Amino acid sequence: MPATRSNSTDRSTEIAAELRDAIVAGKLIVGDRLPSEAELATQFGVSRPTVREALKRLAAQSLIRTRRGASGGAFVNQLSYDAAHAQQITTSTLLLSMNDIGFDVACEARFAMERACAPLACARRQSDHLATMQAEIARQSDPALTDEDFCASDVAFHRALVDAAGNPVLSYQLAGAVEAMQPLMNMITFTARDRARIIALHRRIADAVETQTGAGCITALEELETYTRELGRDAVARHAARKAGRTQGS
Repeated sequence: MPATRSNSTDRSTEIAAELRDAIVAGKLIVGDRLPSEAELATQFGVSRPTVREALKRLAAQSLIRTRRGASGGAFVNQLSYDAAHAQQITTSTLLLSMNDIGFDVACEARFAMERACAPLACARRQSDHLATMQAEIARQSDPALTDEDFCASDVAFHRALVDAAGNPVLSYQLAGAVEAMQPLMNMITFTARDRARIIALHRRIADAVETQTGAGCITALEELETYTRELGRDAVARHAARKAGRTQGS
């Protein structure tokens, strides 16, 4: 029985991949109705439950939507940036947590991409972006703010900076950098970092965006990267020292 279940799962994955490839290649376009479950089962030589599982996989990726009734069925969905954004964060978080990605590597990637957004953010920022950045700085300045909430505010601040660039493709690409890498970096550095120093750098970034000074924004981001890397190296060194101490003690 387990082997049968495994084979069924493998086939549903294969069918979902084939249908996804057809959508990506434009063989199936937005609004197209997929063949019925019975037709797909015949086409792929599998049971209807296997087809149903494949369709669930596509729906989970927001690639199809289902509609009930006589005119119902599964239809190719128009993937929104919001849906893609959430998937990008999940995928990036899993990639970082499941693979041996060094702190410096993650830090380098995140800040390199964010600096690329800085000139656009300074040129295109709107009042709501500035308001969000200032609100998060005020929130971070609250001494009673927990470490967890400070980290969340940190992410929100940098998300506002990225969104200020006014480019949905950049916002999508940077979702993994800001909202997946940043929380992981925060987990490593939050106990040692100086909140006042980070808030000061955030103020410089926000001021540069408000005055549309791209060079100043990039400089502040570079200083924030240097400080973050220092914190990361110190955290790794402390962890290694504790591990060595436990080894010697045993």
